[in-house]
Amino acid sequence: MTKRLGDRGLIGSVVLVAAFFLVVVFVPLPSVMQFREWADSVGPMFPTVFFVVHALVTVLPFPRTVFTLSAGLLFGAWWGVILAVGASAVSAILALYIVRAIGRDAVWQRISSPSVRRVDERIAQRGWLAVGSLRLIAFVPFSVLNYCCGVSSIRLVPYVVATVIGTLPGTIGMVVLGD
Repeated sequence: MTKRLGDRGLIGSVVLVAAFFLVVVFVPLPSVMQFREWADSVGPMFPTVFFVVHALVTVLPFPRTVFTLSAGLLFGAWWGVILAVGASAVSAILALYIVRAIGRDAVWQRISSPSVRRVDERIAQRGWLAVGSLRLIAFVPFSVLNYCCGVSSIRLVPYVVATVIGTLPGTIGMVVLGD
């Protein structure tokens, strides 16, 4: 029985990868000008729509880079940075509260290690330093760090300040590249 389930999973994975490949190869992508025209056609609410979609989608483990580059492409350097950093901060806050509401207690019921508890106490006191440092490292996924902070005892204000300051350099670079 396990063998059959493994085979189905493998076949499903191959079909999914093949479908993704076919979409990438055969679905035409709009040009930069077409993308900008589409955004302009949405009207004056487009920056708000972009902000909300960016904030909600990046709560999930979806790369922020797509939105950051798009912000530069669609809004230019200044407005792109403001929208991307603001939406990232809102996304981080949402993720923090969602994890705390859904899973924080369940995680801490399973942790009995005194050393982990001491680390959590330090994060509660100086978590901004850890969050800010990790935000500067491009290889640390944004959403994963948000989820870990949601489980920790970090306070909201230091978390948000560290998130904004830590995401600013990379966001500026990516928005300017998109512009």
